Amino acid sequence: MENLLGDYLRARRELVAPEDVGLPAGGRRRVRGLRREELALLAGISSDYYMRLEQGRDQNPSAQVLDALARVLGLDAAAATHLHSLAAPPPAVAVGAPPVVPPSIAELIGTWPTTPAYVQDRLTNVLAANAIATAFSPKYAPGHNLLREVFLDPAERDFRVEWEQITADGVGGLRASLGANVGDPAATELVTELAAKSERFRELWARHDIKPRTAHRANFRHPVAGPIGLHSDKLTLPGADALQLVVFHATPGTRDAEALASLTNLVRTE
Repeated sequence: MENLLGDYLRARRELVAPEDVGLPAGGRRRVRGLRREELALLAGISSDYYMRLEQGRDQNPSAQVLDALARVLGLDAAAATHLHSLAAPPPAVAVGAPPVVPPSIAELIGTWPTTPAYVQDRLTNVLAANAIATAFSPKYAPGHNLLREVFLDPAERDFRVEWEQITADGVGGLRASLGANVGDPAATELVTELAAKSERFRELWARHDIKPRTAHRANFRHPVAGPIGLHSDKLTLPGADALQLVVFHATPGTRDAEALASLTNLVRTE
């Protein structure tokens, strides 16, 4: 039986330095981060009870205990919500038809000749994209998994200026989107593959960081358009499949807008 709550508590405990919570570093320490008894003391619970939580022998802590642990561990709102979800009864893993992009959404993004856009599922599988998106990068074409591409294709490291941050955000976004449903068969298959092939992925996955996918600015070294920075906005589509519409756009009147327009012209000539 998986111990999702205990694994998460241990991973986050190891990332908290004693001095971060007002404790003396105390010279050489045999463990990374806080000791179990230190975390328990600061959270106001017994060390024996905390050990049972971390070892998976007690998986029903109260909301008050979880709030106290989140406070000591320095979790932000998204990570604290994730902690609570791990202590809830595990959700049933639904096995059904693969997610389908609403036809109206596919038609809509197809009418955007100058705005790259694609639809992805919670595992970053691309399900639909418009012409300018695939012209910007063939990796945005349906059938690609963006996490797999970013971690396993060496060319992506040069293409994406903030590759280190992109990979960290990608893993944090995957954990946030899966929540306690990390045992989903498709997710397990993807995580197993990436962990086997990418040391960077293994390191990030072990941290248990939670980072919901949000808007950001992305900078690229494009082989045709040159350096280009785009705003990336993410909109969750209604429905149970948790599909996201991802839209790139440049600030009007900038060199980035000119670079994007050059790709638009390339699409028109094809």
